Amino acid sequence: MIPLRAKRRAINAFNLGMAVLTTAFGVFWLGWILWTTLSHGIGAIHPALFTQDTPPPGSEGGGLRNAFVGSLILLGLALAIGVPVGVLAGTWLAEFAARRKLGGVVRFLNDILLSAPSIVIGLFTYAIVVDPSGHFSAFSGGVALALILIPVVVRTTDEMLRLIPVALREAAIALGTPYWKMVLRITWKAAASGILTGVLLGIARISGETAPLLFTALNNQFWSTDLSHPIANLPVVIFQFAMSPYENWQKMAWAGAFVAMAFILLLSVFSRLILKRGAPK
Repeated sequence: MIPLRAKRRAINAFNLGMAVLTTAFGVFWLGWILWTTLSHGIGAIHPALFTQDTPPPGSEGGGLRNAFVGSLILLGLALAIGVPVGVLAGTWLAEFAARRKLGGVVRFLNDILLSAPSIVIGLFTYAIVVDPSGHFSAFSGGVALALILIPVVVRTTDEMLRLIPVALREAAIALGTPYWKMVLRITWKAAASGILTGVLLGIARISGETAPLLFTALNNQFWSTDLSHPIANLPVVIFQFAMSPYENWQKMAWAGAFVAMAFILLLSVFSRLILKRGAPK
């Protein structure tokens, strides 16, 4: 018979070893993706990539300035629409509908929207925004990205607020604080780091979406900041350049993919640091 202590040590060593192996497996693929995008796009990573617009077919040089700026505009629109709606909806779920059946229904529907394919969101936005207006636009692209962002923010806000101890709410109410002011001054402040983390993770989610933008913002080869017309954006440019037969376009597609990956990676690390700094000690 194997002693119980030795058996427990063996099980612990096995579990620890498997955890290390699975972690190394995940990090390996991440490193491989970063190395592949960098090695294929290193020839196009230079200052002109950020200072020049996309070149015409078959030409040399050029950059992705209009695509970078267009993506930032779309992200800004999505944040302006999605963050207030998501935070307010999540606050209602956590603070005012915690024990209501309607709250459970809304959470269930939000989870469905959270896992909905992005191409379905793009088709929906095309039907309600692009088709009635008669043309593609940056605004419709921002709406599509906002519809993807909202359920992420709702879920994060709801969960972060529900982690706040009930005793904190009861203490504020016992002192005569109105409920709405308690939410604004106490629960929101206590959950601020978690909510911000959810917003940053939502940005990382929508920054690489291509399918919704094909149905809404489309693309623009030239510099444009007009929200009522098609606008250049990095995901669609990467898609088009990668599928093209031109070597220069293919290199810029790889370079754009590396920049997008680096942005998402840094944003994810930054969100983890904020969450760690805001965690109670």
